[in-house]
Amino acid sequence: MPEEFQRLGLALAIGFLVGVERGWRGRDIAEGGRTAGIRTYALMGLLGGVAALLAETLGGWAFATVGLPLAAAFILFKQHEQQEEDDHSVTAIVAALMVFALGAYACIGDWRVAAAAAVIVTALLAFKPVLHDWLRKLTWPELRSALILLAMSFVALPLLPDQAYGPWDSVNPRELWLLTIAMAGISFLAYVAMRVLGPTRGVIVASLAGALVSSTAVTIQLGRLNRQAPDGTLAHAGGALLAGGVMVARIAAIAAVLAPALFQRLLPPLAAFAVVSAILGVAAAIKSRDGEGAQDLSGMKSPFDLGLVLKFALVLGVVMAAARILSGLYGAGSLLPVAALAGLVDVDAITLTVSRMVEQGLDLRLAALAVLVAAAVDSVSKSVIALVVGGKRFGLMYAAGTVIAGAAAGAALLWQG
Repeated sequence: MPEEFQRLGLALAIGFLVGVERGWRGRDIAEGGRTAGIRTYALMGLLGGVAALLAETLGGWAFATVGLPLAAAFILFKQHEQQEEDDHSVTAIVAALMVFALGAYACIGDWRVAAAAAVIVTALLAFKPVLHDWLRKLTWPELRSALILLAMSFVALPLLPDQAYGPWDSVNPRELWLLTIAMAGISFLAYVAMRVLGPTRGVIVASLAGALVSSTAVTIQLGRLNRQAPDGTLAHAGGALLAGGVMVARIAAIAAVLAPALFQRLLPPLAAFAVVSAILGVAAAIKSRDGEGAQDLSGMKSPFDLGLVLKFALVLGVVMAAARILSGLYGAGSLLPVAALAGLVDVDAITLTVSRMVEQGLDLRLAALAVLVAAAVDSVSKSVIALVVGGKRFGLMYAAGTVIAGAAAGAALLWQG
């Protein structure tokens, strides 16, 4: 009996929660001018709970006897209200039916599921303006990219064999594709965030968001902008340095998820590099008199562009296979040349590879060194890109900041021992 009271209380709370959101949205409407408010939704949730308890005692017909007239009455009253307001939305009707159903489930099912679903329903209702704003800003290619992600995850992935092939088990198709999905998915979320927030939020925000997709792409974009607006060189260089800091933070995040022991080993040098890059980048962006000059990073492609996805999968597969084959032939020391070459192409690929190899017994010191070598080569290559694409002043500023951050990382590595 006490449990039934608790569950009925939850059913009432579910209706109250949704009712608060619905009531707040229609708070300017005179009393009696709307079909349902906070009290009606609360009672509807409680009624759902009572109907479910009746059904347990009397059978399913009791639930239908209560639920169907309620649904019909609510739809009828809501229809009259919407005709007066010229409103064609069915959201309020669905929300009311959800409250009744969740109130019922709270009394006969898993109360945690009912409570979680109620929070999600309320959040969806409350975030209507935000969700609609997202839809207005996103383009069809970006929505298509999300469909590609779903297809990669739920269609292609289950079909791939979970078995290693080649010498020294160099490539596992499912592992390779899963890592590709993970990296592209993270990058796509950051890309969508940048598109939704807008590329005109200032050099700091734009560089941080863009670097979650690709720090190299940010450096190239800022270099191009610097050619067009050389008065903003300080801001452009600051943005590129911020992107470099995000790059090493991304490395740390990959290691933290896939190989926590490697993450602990990498943390001091990567943190030193990221902190110094952030300080220099923010200082340069703030000091610049033309701090708005480096806002537009909208030329970046979606990371779920099919060509980019396949390119990353190819690079990752080659790096993984080369690392495992060469380690099998010549010992673990051969991993460092592979890491250096990988750093010219994509530092994420070698980080993913090494993290997986650590879980299979690779020495932690060697694994950490391989990742740092790849990061160092990546930083040097971006310095060259900055010099070539953005001009001498932009390139030298970026290179100087990168050298200072690299020295801090080296000092942290020596201190770590």
